[in-house]
Amino acid sequence: MTAALPIGAFVLGVLIVIWSTERLLEGMVGLAGLLHIAPFVIAGVFSGLEAENIAVGVVAARDGHSEIALGTVFGGGTFVICVALGLGAVLFPLKVTLPQRILLLLAAAPVFAGVALIGGTTSRTAGVVLLAAFAASIWYLVRASKNHDFLGDEADEIRQETAKPTHWSKPIVLTVFGLVVITLGAELVNYGANGIIGHFAFPAALMGMIITPAAIEAEEVIRQAVPAKQGRHDVAAGNLVGTLFYFLLFNLGLIAVAVPVPVPHRVLTLDWPFLIAATWLATAFLWRGRLTRIQGALLLTVYGAYIAASILIER
Repeated sequence: MTAALPIGAFVLGVLIVIWSTERLLEGMVGLAGLLHIAPFVIAGVFSGLEAENIAVGVVAARDGHSEIALGTVFGGGTFVICVALGLGAVLFPLKVTLPQRILLLLAAAPVFAGVALIGGTTSRTAGVVLLAAFAASIWYLVRASKNHDFLGDEADEIRQETAKPTHWSKPIVLTVFGLVVITLGAELVNYGANGIIGHFAFPAALMGMIITPAAIEAEEVIRQAVPAKQGRHDVAAGNLVGTLFYFLLFNLGLIAVAVPVPVPHRVLTLDWPFLIAATWLATAFLWRGRLTRIQGALLLTVYGAYIAASILIER
């Protein structure tokens, strides 16, 4: 297979994801108005869910590829924090005020995910605990977001625009349509990225923790940047928080319950601690209610250090 086909699929997939993200954004904001729920919550629940990540993780666990299975969790989480959030902020800085308890929950999520790593194998008991923690986190996300002002006074114009009455079917159709099309676009991105990297030979750990998560989650950069570009910083933040809760609590819990896998030593010594550090750094930035271009560049630098450390370990 020549490189032209995967490159073309990757580019087409990116274009589809960009277009469908705008439809999804409009639908989620409208759906939030219909349900009288903050768009932050709708984004966290709907945009955070990624079927392709779940599928890759469970299938890889079933086939005995623990690096890839756990890579969808730890490598994927690090990519979302450092690259999706970091590059998104470089392009369009975030200005959003999140409830402090949600930020504390965000910082605690990667630490709590460590319960699945105890004993050298992801146990079903730990998986059940993580799934219960995910349900509790989503419940609290809804509760803590009630009557919270995410955008501040300067976003009054945006709120007035989205508060305009619309037929109830439009946001539902746009949300469902956006989720379906964005998934199809993500599949093209994933196919193209895998085809491109398939021309090169990489060690299993690098393939599991760096390359596969980056291929699967490439569209996350768009999911962060597009809402921020349109002034919906709350939706961008909701996507980030929801995605990490899904990755660290739901996906890892599902993998542990479905097919327990052995935990590679590098996960304990590099991937898990690195994800904790990156999440804490991003939480510290968001604690002040904004994420600047410089801070976004710093997150990208952290990811560069993660790649360098992974290469050194493999050597």
